[in-house]
Amino acid sequence: MRRASLLLFAITAACAPAATREVVLPEFLPEATSAVDSSYPTMQAAVAMPEQSASGIEVTLERVWQEGKSLHGDLCFTVPDGGDWSIWAATLQSGDLNVQEFGAALVSLQEPSGGSPGLRCDTLTFLVPPDADLRSGTITIESIAAYPREDEYCSVYMPKIQQALQERGIAITLECEDVNGTATMQIVNWPAEMTEAQAQEIVFDDEFYAIQGPWAFAFNLGQ
Repeated sequence: MRRASLLLFAITAACAPAATREVVLPEFLPEATSAVDSSYPTMQAAVAMPEQSASGIEVTLERVWQEGKSLHGDLCFTVPDGGDWSIWAATLQSGDLNVQEFGAALVSLQEPSGGSPGLRCDTLTFLVPPDADLRSGTITIESIAAYPREDEYCSVYMPKIQQALQERGIAITLECEDVNGTATMQIVNWPAEMTEAQAQEIVFDDEFYAIQGPWAFAFNLGQ
């Protein structure tokens, strides 16, 4: 399962801790070309249960089709707020085939309004071998996530993270400090038996910035 690390992205943001850490960006597949070898299969799929709901998020897989070495899926999901929500982790499984890398292209975006959730639609693309048996498979959306905006660490995420730490009995203290004129969330205290790096891993874990599913869709090609 492809899991891009919000922890590492968060530390590169303007409001992240000042410590310098290696940046690992999500891996996206190169854009597919329109040319399809005539020897490769092209098939539409039937989706068994196109609508799934988990963690308060509704996901609809509208259609699935194979085009050459690519398996595509058009899906839409509700977004809870005005954050930059996107598919963060997804998996294609069919027999012995397990593909965790994928590409995503935005199709449309409806912002939340009047207390109603928004709606984002994407086309997912998985690269598969041309001889892969995809007659029966599953596309699973593992999680969606939103990159924290520059001004959100102190105003939005710090209170939520601090409350979660207190509920779990983890003695990590966060404060919002001015760093070069920018409000920055800082870890000011952590347990003696814990290193600062371990404290940062806890504070910047994906769970605070992502919504976990799963949303699983079984499909059958050629039916």
